[in-house]
Amino acid sequence: MITLRPAIERGQLDHGWLDARHSFSFGQYHDPEHMGFRALRVINEDRVQGGGGFGMHGHRDMEIITYVIEGALNHKDSMGNEAGIPAGAFQRMSAGSGVRHSEYNGSETDRVHLLQIWILPDEEGIEPEFDEREPNPEAAHNRLRPVVAPDGRDGAMVIHQDAALYHARLDAGVEVTHPLAEGRHAWVQVARGTVAVNGTTLSAGDGAALSEEAAVTITGGAEGGEVLLFDLN
Repeated sequence: MITLRPAIERGQLDHGWLDARHSFSFGQYHDPEHMGFRALRVINEDRVQGGGGFGMHGHRDMEIITYVIEGALNHKDSMGNEAGIPAGAFQRMSAGSGVRHSEYNGSETDRVHLLQIWILPDEEGIEPEFDEREPNPEAAHNRLRPVVAPDGRDGAMVIHQDAALYHARLDAGVEVTHPLAEGRHAWVQVARGTVAVNGTTLSAGDGAALSEEAAVTITGGAEGGEVLLFDLN
């Protein structure tokens, strides 16, 4: 069974400096029909204008993953981490018992385009953690590259939940398949281009929830596509 979440139906908030699209309820956008999927709680697609950003603010008991699609994002947190996140890089922060951080566009003129993802942890009150992975476009070229996983498989960042995130950049017509164990679910989020997911066409910004499927098969569209695939319990 596949359930679509079309990009055009997402929540939208436009603050001028920030154009935010919400796959699930977030902040001022509330839709009781879209409160998350399994442990996946937030997928925000943000476009931040030059010089804009999010000032120091707090989180707790959430696994937060940031993926920069275009541009660069500057991160600073109360754990003492200060980093620039370039296009193609992933960052993982376990908020745990509490952390404060800020995120700003690394350019005064160019827009930064990113996805921010929140996943509910399997344990509350853990020590906050920070990790990141530099861009590695070849690792995700026409294959599903593990980005986060509870066991840190194949160099993935460790996440405190029975959930895994994979990243793929697919050329036109290239097909990848991810098997789903019995009782597992999947969410596919299209970052760029177009793909077919188990035969259903999705475009940039679209998402799809999959349940009671033996596998997820993703095929690059006419001009290729880039996707994030979540394997969830």
